Amino acid sequence: MRHKINIFMALYTVIGLLSPACAQNNSPLATGVTATADVVAGPLKLGAERMELYLPELQGKRVGLVVNQTSMIGNTHLLDTLLSKGVKVNAVFAPEHGFRGTADAGALIKDGKDQKTGVAIVSLYGNNKKPAPEQLKGIDVLIFDIQDIGARFYTYISTLHYVMEAAAENGKKVIVLDRPNPNGHYVDGPILEKGNTSFVGMHQIPVVHGMTIGEYARMINGEKWLKNGVSCDLEVIPMSGYDHLTVYAPPVKPSPNIPNLQAVYLYPSLCFFEGTPYSVGRGTNHPFQLWGHPDSGIKDTTFTPESKPGATNPPLLGKQSYGKAYTWLSFDELRAMKLSLQPLLEAYRSYKGTTPFFNNFFIKLSGTTELENQIKAGLNEEEIRQTWQDGLDDFRKKRKKYLLYQDFE
Repeated sequence: MRHKINIFMALYTVIGLLSPACAQNNSPLATGVTATADVVAGPLKLGAERMELYLPELQGKRVGLVVNQTSMIGNTHLLDTLLSKGVKVNAVFAPEHGFRGTADAGALIKDGKDQKTGVAIVSLYGNNKKPAPEQLKGIDVLIFDIQDIGARFYTYISTLHYVMEAAAENGKKVIVLDRPNPNGHYVDGPILEKGNTSFVGMHQIPVVHGMTIGEYARMINGEKWLKNGVSCDLEVIPMSGYDHLTVYAPPVKPSPNIPNLQAVYLYPSLCFFEGTPYSVGRGTNHPFQLWGHPDSGIKDTTFTPESKPGATNPPLLGKQSYGKAYTWLSFDELRAMKLSLQPLLEAYRSYKGTTPFFNNFFIKLSGTTELENQIKAGLNEEEIRQTWQDGLDDFRKKRKKYLLYQDFE
């Protein structure tokens, strides 16, 4: 299969992923994987870069931005760009990790002011996940411009839901400036059961949905997922030069513990470990590129989590842990592996600890009680995957209605 890759991103991909080995080359993820990545002409233009499509709508309007550190046009933040164009920006609404993207996962984000521009910052994390009516009084239109990575439990799509819901309830328009989904080349994982809804899983979709943030916004509206079935006045500014096979390495970290394309590709497989006693490398130089625990029976790699920016109190802080690392995998292997249960199954079968392997957060991440029970019952990956297929088939049909770009199928 051939994949398009933006020329500017090609060097980033090659340099970032072909790192030295730090584990034995015996992972089941690397077995029989083949793919190629071709550099082809045709520049990618992000939604934010296509200012001619949305700047005229902002003239004379009071604007609110839902943005973070990824909301860049070249080397300039969207906030600074719009202010330089004379747009009246009255507030910035910041998601998990904050406006500058430095806060720990789950950390309290405080309201305040941007030191550079003086624009008010409103946190959309913690107790205030949804803009309140009084926070929208001085706003006519909300612009959403955040780099997502295409996993159900990555909370930026939950913030998108609440922003759209608040806008619909208060008569405000939402403009989504679309960005690539680095995991937009496939759909996979168990479908969330309605009873397991949480901020890390708000909709009945699989773990990997294969949609850009703009396409996902269209699905939220079209499927009537907003409270009381309200519909948001929504406009998506599409990209040009993009399809669902485009390879895209985000030039800015989407969050503190997703430092490179390696972590982006591994995240859907390794995030399940956040519902176990295991570490996925927070507090190391390779977050979401390895897993381990002091009582792991797998000892292919060793690491000790430390306090670092964005992971000040990581799981297993200061404890020597054993497990597996995937930093040696090539680009083709990482992209082709997609969502794999092998790391989780291997860790579960080799675990020697006395505390339970699964905690209550695991059901929120998996979105279903079945996965935990299937693993405990000894099912292998193929057997587990078979139970997903009907749900995935239904979702793929639904998803097609909202796509803006050529699909991978």
